[in-house]
Amino acid sequence: MQKLFLFVDKVSTWVGQLFAWLIIALTALICYEVFARYVLNSPHPWAFDVQIMMYGTLFMMAGAYTLSKNGHVRGDILYGFLQARTQASLDLVLYILFFIPGVVAIVWAGYTYAGESWAIREHSSITADGPPLYPFKAMIPLAGAVLLLQGFVEILRCLICIQQGDWPSREEDVEEVDVEKLKSMVKAD
Repeated sequence: MQKLFLFVDKVSTWVGQLFAWLIIALTALICYEVFARYVLNSPHPWAFDVQIMMYGTLFMMAGAYTLSKNGHVRGDILYGFLQARTQASLDLVLYILFFIPGVVAIVWAGYTYAGESWAIREHSSITADGPPLYPFKAMIPLAGAVLLLQGFVEILRCLICIQQGDWPSREEDVEEVDVEKLKSMVKAD
């Protein structure tokens, strides 16, 4: 089971790191557009739309990566003091009540939304001849599917933790030290 967990973690990490390169392209596009606007006095009407789509894609595709690294925001001040089984039980309830229905809704609605956009070859209406929106809208169900896959692995991790009392390991990336510092300050176990 641990091999499956780490494989899905690696897939989520790979997808997140692949799309993270969009930040370089986005930065280059913004710099070019600022140069074109203020130095060449020739702004491009499509640039704003493309910047929003690139940032949106980057943001959506980072969700599963962040979940695989246990990096989403939670009430760590209280959560960090809970026993592993209690944390897993709380996470499991929240995954079942909120995460799974929410992400399934995103995938379902995103699939419909993207399909309609591809069918009409939708373009942005902010400018007269805006860039195509359908590739951007296709990222919604794709990001949701990868996030859902990672979510199922997290649910299985919760079940194993409830059963065994310890969290299964995950692929290492960045080590969080805030909770440990806080525990040592109040001399908690």
